[in-house]
Amino acid sequence: MSDFDALQAAIQRHAESRLADERACEACLNALYHALRRASGPGLPLNNVSLELLPDPAGRLRPPPVGAFHAAWLRLGLCEVFVRVRRVGGAFHGEYGEGGVFRLPELSDDALTVLARQLLREVTGHYTGLEESGGALN
Repeated sequence: MSDFDALQAAIQRHAESRLADERACEACLNALYHALRRASGPGLPLNNVSLELLPDPAGRLRPPPVGAFHAAWLRLGLCEVFVRVRRVGGAFHGEYGEGGVFRLPELSDDALTVLARQLLREVTGHYTGLEESGGALN
């Protein structure tokens, strides 16, 4: 078997695992979107939140291998936040905005609500810091 054939066989052998990984990461991103909509508390949904799933621009392989990042833009009213997530050892590890990171061992409502509120506070901090320093974040 040639190296090319071995590559094709490996990609085909792991197709189901890749698809399961992709679906799990997209489910995490979708759950974060719903948590952001509920972040203001019961009965006060944020209607101006949207989700746009996309390939991770930092990814260098297609299809992405198991464990690769999956990405989305979350529109939060007047701004958008880039979020990346991947599975590591069954937990979801992610990044958002300007250096925010998270780890979710499970997709519980409580953990997602805490993450949504943390994300909103940190993004707000970037914009309020921008105003206070005269336009520069440094």
